[in-house]
Amino acid sequence: MLAPFATHPDQTRGRLVAEDQSLHRSPFQRDRDRIIHSGAFRRLKHKTQVFIAHEGDYFRTRLTHSIEVAQVARTIAGALQLNVDLAEAVALAHDLGHPPFGHAGEDVLADLMAPFGGFDHNAQAVKIVTNLERRYAPFDGLNLTWETLEGIAKHNGPVAQPWPDALARYNTQHDLHLHSFAGPEAQVAALADDIAYNHHDLQDGLRAGLFTADDLMDLPILADCFAQVDRLYPNTDTKRRHHEALRRFFGRLVEDVIATTSENIALLAPKSVEDIRGATAPVARFSPILWSNLKVIRAFLFERMYRAPGVARMRELACDATAALFQHYLAMPQDLPAEWLGTDEPPARAVCDYIAGMTDRYALQAYAQIKPDAQIPDDPYRLPLSAVGN
Repeated sequence: MLAPFATHPDQTRGRLVAEDQSLHRSPFQRDRDRIIHSGAFRRLKHKTQVFIAHEGDYFRTRLTHSIEVAQVARTIAGALQLNVDLAEAVALAHDLGHPPFGHAGEDVLADLMAPFGGFDHNAQAVKIVTNLERRYAPFDGLNLTWETLEGIAKHNGPVAQPWPDALARYNTQHDLHLHSFAGPEAQVAALADDIAYNHHDLQDGLRAGLFTADDLMDLPILADCFAQVDRLYPNTDTKRRHHEALRRFFGRLVEDVIATTSENIALLAPKSVEDIRGATAPVARFSPILWSNLKVIRAFLFERMYRAPGVARMRELACDATAALFQHYLAMPQDLPAEWLGTDEPPARAVCDYIAGMTDRYALQAYAQIKPDAQIPDDPYRLPLSAVGN
């Protein structure tokens, strides 16, 4: 049963190109399936989450991260009687626009594209699902519903002007109401993203040896989680201790969002999804206390993980590779694949779109071709942990 303020599939605003309804799937289930079958979704397998250089197959990629976000979004949406299929679709698509090398690649592209309309990964995700995926005969993109596109574009809140190039152009033909909040399912997907990466970055950081459980004992929430595990399982091994503590941390975040969002909905008393879009603040939120504690944890991760020397060295390589590829293809567009030539896009935008679609591995291979003397590890996905953590 969906709440009155949930997004009801029979009330969808539809697709840019009209299609017959599926006999067996709701519009949002159909959106989810198209996202999963897209090339951009598959490429997330080889795109950085935090670590560019992986040791083994244990660290998260954008693909495994997106799957975890979708699981959290379904759980929270179900508890709040929201549309779990829409929440899942937005969660699965939320990182489709990330370029190779994670935020390092995005920062470089944003700087390089500043004179040409900028670069934003949420806007790029919209461009991918509305234009760059080209497999269906009647239309470019995936022809997703208005509600899913809205969620991808503004799950983090209203989009400030000037709007990113891709969003501004698409919005002229299919108004996504970028000035307002998204529906509740997209808001839930955004918080599911926060929950997933806070949880798995701690897990990956422990596995990489960037910090220890003792380091986490000084942090809010985590200290209590480890203490609880030590009381219940005093003789458990290190691996199980870490897992039990972090799954309790994970559960605290999920339960806090459900409780806080339920309270916000009760105060707002929305009669429809439009009441949530038109509110003055998002309804899906962490409690103030938990959000304050999360800031402390994020500061710790920033210092000990995201700016760890080994990670920083790989970030430098990522920045060099991204900038070199951009300048090379802009100067020598004939080196672009044939399908990227002769489009209506300005040259810089075509180059940006091409690079943004690369995986880490492909980008490093292309970089090695244009700069043979570049110091690239023979297999950057098999570096020893010492190269990542020290």
